[in-house]
Amino acid sequence: MRTRLLPLLIVLMAAVLLALGIPLAVSVAAAEQQRVIVDRIDDTARFSALAQYVTVPTDGDEDFPDERAETLSNELARYYAVYGIRAGVFYRDDKPMAYAPDDWRLPKSGVAREAFEEALVSRRSHDPQQVWPWQRHRLVVASPVIRDGDVIAVVVTDSPTGQMRSQTLRGWLIIGAGEIAAMLLALGAALRLTGWVLRPVRVLDATTHDIATGRLKSRVAAAGGPPELRRLARSFNEMADNVEEVLEQQRAFVADASHQLRNPLSALLLRIELLALELPEGNEEIASVRTEGKRLTQVLDDLLDLALAEHAEADVRLTDIGELTAERVASWQPVAESRGVLLTGTCPATTAWADPVTLSSALDAVIDNAVKFTPEGESVEVTVASNGEVSTVVVTDGGPGLGDEDLARIGDRFWRSAVHQNVKGSGLGLSISRALLAAGGGSIAYDHHEPHGLRVTVTVPRSGPVA
Repeated sequence: MRTRLLPLLIVLMAAVLLALGIPLAVSVAAAEQQRVIVDRIDDTARFSALAQYVTVPTDGDEDFPDERAETLSNELARYYAVYGIRAGVFYRDDKPMAYAPDDWRLPKSGVAREAFEEALVSRRSHDPQQVWPWQRHRLVVASPVIRDGDVIAVVVTDSPTGQMRSQTLRGWLIIGAGEIAAMLLALGAALRLTGWVLRPVRVLDATTHDIATGRLKSRVAAAGGPPELRRLARSFNEMADNVEEVLEQQRAFVADASHQLRNPLSALLLRIELLALELPEGNEEIASVRTEGKRLTQVLDDLLDLALAEHAEADVRLTDIGELTAERVASWQPVAESRGVLLTGTCPATTAWADPVTLSSALDAVIDNAVKFTPEGESVEVTVASNGEVSTVVVTDGGPGLGDEDLARIGDRFWRSAVHQNVKGSGLGLSISRALLAAGGGSIAYDHHEPHGLRVTVTVPRSGPVA
C-alpha cells in the first residue's frame, strides 16, 4: 500500500512545486530583462541628451566639424569598448550622426528597424520580446532625439544578451535548487506521513496473518495513526476475542462430549461382552456390534486428540529433521515388513524449526496411511530435503492413489475415500496431523505420484519463529 500511496503524494507535491516554480522562473527572467531594458533606456536618454544639440549638417556641410558630434562619437566608442553594446544616433533619413563600432550600421529590416521606425513617431520602442536562456537574440532599445518638439534623430542600442541570460540561468538554478530541497523535504514529510498512516495497517495485517495461521492469542498492539484506524484496531481485537471464545467453546464442547461419552460407551461395551457370554461362540451379530463399538471408541479418542491439537501451542525448537524422520522410518519397518511392503528412507541431516513431538505424530500418521494403503510387493519411500527457506519430508507410496476429486478433499474431518470405507480408521488422522503442523508453522500437501500412488509432502520452516 505504501508503494501505491507514495507515488501519488510525490506526483501531487511535484505538481504543486512546478505550479509555483514555473511562474517564479518566468518572473525571474522577466525581471532580469526588465532591469537590462531600464538600464538601456537610461543610456539612450543620456545619448539623446548629447545628440539633441548636435548641429544638423546641411547640404555641402557634412564635413563641417562639430565639437558636440565629436563628443557623442567618443562617448559611443567608449560605451562599446566597455560594455560591448552597439549604439548609434541616426537621422530620420538613416544617415548616421555617430555610431560605434565603425562597421555597424542601422539594418534595413528586423527588430532594430522596427524600433527605429517606432521612435520616429516620438515614442520609445516597445519592450522587446522575452529572451530565454537558450536563445541568442539581441536586445534592441530605441529612443527619439527631440528638438523644438520635432524628432530629428533616433538613438538605437543593440545589446548582446549573454550576461543577461547567464543571470537568468543563475536565478533559475537557485530556484531549481530550492525546488529540489523542497521536494526532498516534502518527500521526507510524505514518508513520515505514510508511515504514520500505514503503521496501524501493517500491525493489523501482521496480526491477521498470525490469527489465520493458528496463533489465536495474537492481538493488534496499540499504535499511532489516524483515529479511524485506531478504532478499527480496537474493533478487530474485540472481534478476535469473540472468535477465540467461540472456538474455545467449540473445542471444549468436542473435548467434553468425547470425554463424557467414553464412560457410557465403556459400560455399553462391557454389557455387550457380558451378553456375548450368553450367546453361542462365533455369533455374527455380536461380532458386528463389537466392531462398531470399537470403531466408536476410536472416533471419540480421535475427536479428543483433534480438540487438543487445535488448542495446543507448539514447542518449536531447532530440530534435526533427518534424524527424526529416520527414527520414524525405523519404527514403522516391522509393520511394513509384516504387510510385505518395502519401506525405505533417504534422510540426510538437515535442521529446521519444528515441534519434535508434533512432527513425529504427523509423520506417524502419514507413514501409517502409506503402509496401510500400499499393496503387498510395492514400496513406500520417505525422502528428506531442504532449501534456504523450508525443509520437506516427502512420503510416496505405490498404492492405488486417489482421483482429483478425492485428492482435493483429503485431510477433511471424517472424510474417507469411497474405495477405503472398509479399511480401519476414523478419517481424523490427517486432520489431526494438519492441525498439529499448523500450530508450529508447518503444512501438509497431497499430490499424485507417478505411475500410481500418493505423494504427501510435510513442510516445516527453516527460519525461527518471530519473537
